[in-house]
Amino acid sequence: MSDTQHVVCPHCHAVNRVASARLADAPRCGQCHNVLFTGEPLALDSVNFDRHVSRSDLPLLVDFWADWCGPCKAMAPGFAQAARELEPHMRLAKLDTEAATDVASRFGIRSIPTLILFRGGREIARRAGALGQADIVRWARQHLAAV
Repeated sequence: MSDTQHVVCPHCHAVNRVASARLADAPRCGQCHNVLFTGEPLALDSVNFDRHVSRSDLPLLVDFWADWCGPCKAMAPGFAQAARELEPHMRLAKLDTEAATDVASRFGIRSIPTLILFRGGREIARRAGALGQADIVRWARQHLAAV
């Protein structure tokens, strides 16, 4: 791991360079001055999805979901808890497949919820089905360790 990380701001989507040793020190965006880590999943859409996948050095765990999906709604609190546990070393995000059909189609999302873990701009793991907070954290860490 290099001594700096590129981190995309969850507010203005600017790319920031942050010293790896300072990730846990509540770094702020150089453009909008908001904190880079909120402890909450980031809402992605068709416009900002690619920027967060390809421009950040942090692994990105995306929950592909829809508002009408019962298992998606059941998983949401655990996913939010996982974000608090995994940040700042991993970003968690949610993408509404109904609002971003182009992204869902590009990744072949056939069932929801589907979790996809990205690192270095590429997909490294995928899992369909709802998980609890502990299982989300375990699954993400297991697949990062395998890379």
